[in-house]
Amino acid sequence: MTSPLPRVPVFDGHNDTLLRRVINRGTDKDTSFFERSEHGHIDLPRAIEGGLAGGLFAMFVPSDLDQDFTKPFNPNDPKNYAPIGQSEALGFTMKMAAEAYRLERASGGKMKICRNAGEIEDCIETGTLAVSLHIEGAEAIDTDFEALEVLHGAGLRSLGPVWSRKNAFAEGVPMHFPASPDIGDGLSDAGVALVRACNDLGIVIDLSHLNEKGFWDVARTSSHPLVASHSNAHAICPNARNLTDRQLDAIRESGGLVGLNFHVAFLREDGRHTRDTPLDTLIRHLDHLVEKLGEDGVALGSDFDGCMTPKAVADASCLPALVEAMTAAGFGTELVSNITHRNWLRLMRHTQM
Repeated sequence: MTSPLPRVPVFDGHNDTLLRRVINRGTDKDTSFFERSEHGHIDLPRAIEGGLAGGLFAMFVPSDLDQDFTKPFNPNDPKNYAPIGQSEALGFTMKMAAEAYRLERASGGKMKICRNAGEIEDCIETGTLAVSLHIEGAEAIDTDFEALEVLHGAGLRSLGPVWSRKNAFAEGVPMHFPASPDIGDGLSDAGVALVRACNDLGIVIDLSHLNEKGFWDVARTSSHPLVASHSNAHAICPNARNLTDRQLDAIRESGGLVGLNFHVAFLREDGRHTRDTPLDTLIRHLDHLVEKLGEDGVALGSDFDGCMTPKAVADASCLPALVEAMTAAGFGTELVSNITHRNWLRLMRHTQM
């Protein structure tokens, strides 16, 4: 019997675990993060089993907080894209940030909220789960950026100006298939100011969910590398959420990166929502991204706990299957290490996270 491949550490660019934990409170899915569960995609035992060393833990405020989260997300229901007020969004964001701090305190040193790349690297060395706080959709941020300052002090190090809905800063791209991301207006004046404020604080601007006009506005405004934490190649799957080759070219020119999203509808050529999606489909996207972005520009951004994943990467414990698929496809050791963690760390060091 051959011995298993050694676990390659994975720093993942996007998950919705904090949201999942907050909305599951008081339900039969309200399980301990420190015990292995069959609910969701990430808990500490499954992270350890799969080599998940850390990631960007998103704080996302759904439009409909009363929706039935046990059912698949309906991309065609207008209630799921309704505007959210700033005070309501900030209050819900604080619940998710508090959840992260409670987990850190309860972990006995097995989990740490990290504020820079050096702390993440230390966590990878010591086997501590590294948590970097991210906001997905900036409804919680006021246009005077007072909340931004406070949240940055609490550890916020990455921010997507929009989710797939319009807010004070920009317009999100809908999850239409087949469709172009060139839908709607670009950044507002407040959005331009938000990008500059994030640059000043060393907060990564995440282009995932931003429409194409907004993308180019960020490219013109930001002094940092362009980043899409959880997006795929539009050339392979023409969902409006994915990135065109022209956008990928701009990301490469800026020294930025793209994290591969595991959501089946953003992977498949036919755009279908089915877990019967082979790992080869993920490899096709990775191949295309490496071709367009180079070996330093591709990473992972699973969207665990926020999407429908292929059966082969059903949760964090299955990450070695993707590593093995990359190796079998001819990705060398250096490239695999870049994709799984080094490229995110390189990007974070550059932006002074």
